[in-house]
Amino acid sequence: MTGPAALARTEGIIDGSGAAAAIEALLPIGVRHRQLKVRALLTGMMLTLADDRPAHLTRVHSALTTLPAEDQARLGVVEKWKTGPHQLTYRQVERTFNLVADALGKDEPDGAPSGDLAGVCDDLLEASIPAACKNASAALAADWTDVETWSRPPRHGTTQCADPEAHWGHRNSNLPGPKGEMFFGYYLSAATMTREETGPAVPELARRMTLSSCELDPVRALAAVLTRMAAAGIPLGDILDDSGYAHRDAEAWAIPLRRAGAQLIQDLHPHDRGPRGTHAGAIIANGNLYCPATPKPLLELGPLPPGAAPGDVTAHDAQTAELAKHKLGPISADDADGYHRVMCPAVMGKLRCPHRPESMTLDRGHPEILTPPEHPPACCTQQTITVPPQVAAKTRQKHDYPSAAHRRSYARRTSSERTFSTIKDPATTTIARGWCRLMGVTPLALWLACLLAIRNQRILHAYGTRQEQNTRRAAAGLPPKTRKRRRQTLASLAGGPP
Repeated sequence: MTGPAALARTEGIIDGSGAAAAIEALLPIGVRHRQLKVRALLTGMMLTLADDRPAHLTRVHSALTTLPAEDQARLGVVEKWKTGPHQLTYRQVERTFNLVADALGKDEPDGAPSGDLAGVCDDLLEASIPAACKNASAALAADWTDVETWSRPPRHGTTQCADPEAHWGHRNSNLPGPKGEMFFGYYLSAATMTREETGPAVPELARRMTLSSCELDPVRALAAVLTRMAAAGIPLGDILDDSGYAHRDAEAWAIPLRRAGAQLIQDLHPHDRGPRGTHAGAIIANGNLYCPATPKPLLELGPLPPGAAPGDVTAHDAQTAELAKHKLGPISADDADGYHRVMCPAVMGKLRCPHRPESMTLDRGHPEILTPPEHPPACCTQQTITVPPQVAAKTRQKHDYPSAAHRRSYARRTSSERTFSTIKDPATTTIARGWCRLMGVTPLALWLACLLAIRNQRILHAYGTRQEQNTRRAAAGLPPKTRKRRRQTLASLAGGPP
């Protein structure tokens, strides 16, 4: 990612985003001439990150002043002054960056990015995705991670510190001991492109990001970014998220995204699973409506644990298939107000019910309701019922939970975890504490947007290399190269025969 090719790609992203011109228009016109322009500043920031250096302004100055002489002259790193050629100084880098941070920040910081900053981050990430990949997939995997601030937290009993926008947050840990711990800083949320359910593999590029204080809800912050993305004309497809998103109020996540055209595929929180009330007599469970006589064990099915045995997977899939036969099936899509209609499963021919005499002619292979309700509710007396948008608004999703189709589709969400693993790898770029010593939402968000844009270029390069290898192997009659799983046994460690 270094050399003339990296410089050309970096400048192409900056020019394609229009971010430099937009920021320049916000900067005050000073009395003295400013040698470093915003375009050159963003170029230096991206070159710094492309070379796996931390997000320090001294590194930006070094990256710009070590460019070839012709590039330094073109970018304004070296200018002709009255006393002769003048090379950019660190103080000039610091001054331009401070002007940019002030212009993109808020008059009264509240832990959330300003509209101008959010627009710049969106434009930089969108410009880092080539035109051939923009429509490769509309599916996005959402997640958030921790970003520690350089500031020390406030002393016990006080609220004063060097970074007033930072706040205490919680993160999960894979280290031995407690699985969670507190940190002081921000939440970084990102939406990563992933393949369609039946589509080919696509490069897992970070499409959108946002940064917010841990005092604010990262779910609401990312929902605003994604709805803004849909308003800009970029369609939303499948949105894959974990129970941290699904457990929020429907107005915080599910309803805005559903209104924007997205289809949710999410893991339900344990508190949201199983029966949760009724509507017109039908049982609300896991985002769907079920027959009032559905067996309770089926309604209380949970997801498979990781690494389940093949026999357990087969048995679980058979149970979820049986549960699907008791579901009231949709017969219409949501209208403009979010209403839709569903039909009794016996009327649809999925099960046998004495309240529906015509269904009793079905063969014995269909489930049969042995104890129908003594006083049939509306879902049993009407062929169809209307479902308003507030019914199961938080848990309704594309596939039945926890069916095999849902499990296969939800497995794509790991692309979001890979996004964060690449920017937290100590071998390359790591956003651990000290990576950036600038404090506040605005400097950190601008650096992180540049980092994800550079990360997208690395993903594109690796993806293109794999595609070329597969093409060459196909031409030679060889299968695509697969990843080998190396496993050491006790015998191999002991040096004995396998």
